Amino acid sequence: MDAPKTPSPNRQISRSIHMIENAFLLVIGVFTVVAMLQEIGVIIEGRSVALKDLLLMFIYVEVLAMVGVYYDSKKIPITLPLFIAITALARLIILQGKDQPPVNLLYESGAVLLLAIACVVITYKPDGKGDGT
Repeated sequence: MDAPKTPSPNRQISRSIHMIENAFLLVIGVFTVVAMLQEIGVIIEGRSVALKDLLLMFIYVEVLAMVGVYYDSKKIPITLPLFIAITALARLIILQGKDQPPVNLLYESGAVLLLAIACVVITYKPDGKGDGT
């Protein structure tokens, strides 16, 4: 009769790291939902919805989607953080208003364009996968 196998130290360390990773992903998900609820409270209290509020809600939804995709596939498509960055830059451009030097708008819109190009390149990469991972 074979003795039961004991997991190697490397396997135990790997399991511990994955448990910690999952715990932090859960915390990120919970904090994101709390932040969304707080933002909804601010919107209801102010009785006004602005574009900056909607963009912030999109960022929250994208973060939740990223956590959900990771739980499903154990990997994060690189396009999701790029979408979050694009949305955050768009929100920044809207919040800054017209008080900033015009060159700042040029830099920020250039960054959005660069991120959008990166998304296209990653999505339609020549290896045929085109999955953005």
